[in-house]
Amino acid sequence: MKGRLAALILLALASGSHSALAQAPPPQCNAFGHLKDDAEKKALAVRTALEHKSERKEICTLVQRFASAEETVIKFLEQNKTWCGIPDFAIASAKTNHEHTLKFRTAACTEAPAAKPRPPSLSDAIGTPSVDTQNNTKTGRGTLDSLTGNPLAK
Repeated sequence: MKGRLAALILLALASGSHSALAQAPPPQCNAFGHLKDDAEKKALAVRTALEHKSERKEICTLVQRFASAEETVIKFLEQNKTWCGIPDFAIASAKTNHEHTLKFRTAACTEAPAAKPRPPSLSDAIGTPSVDTQNNTKTGRGTLDSLTGNPLAK
């Protein structure tokens, strides 16, 4: 059954006008599917790493690989624009997405800034320690005294 269907399709194409055969895309256009699939796999790897909260170094490596694959796709689109009939808006959209990827790559691959020093607290301003210890509490009748003495002094 499948053999007959294929034969009928070939017969219809052969008997039809040559314009149908002339509209078939050139062979170099078939490479786009492979490039697109590769870029999608790398984008999925980045998404998975982000969902699993992987280390920054690993995410940076994955984003760099994805950016490279995306750049390859853009170059292909630009080089084969006329051969494959790629519209200008598709190339512009791919470039815009690539700019977002580059910004994300910059953010993912730069080291986190050093922690800012915390502003001084009231204890720092008046010169008292921030934690009570046996050295800075009085024994005797005080808030921290219990029946057995100052618990911080033990």
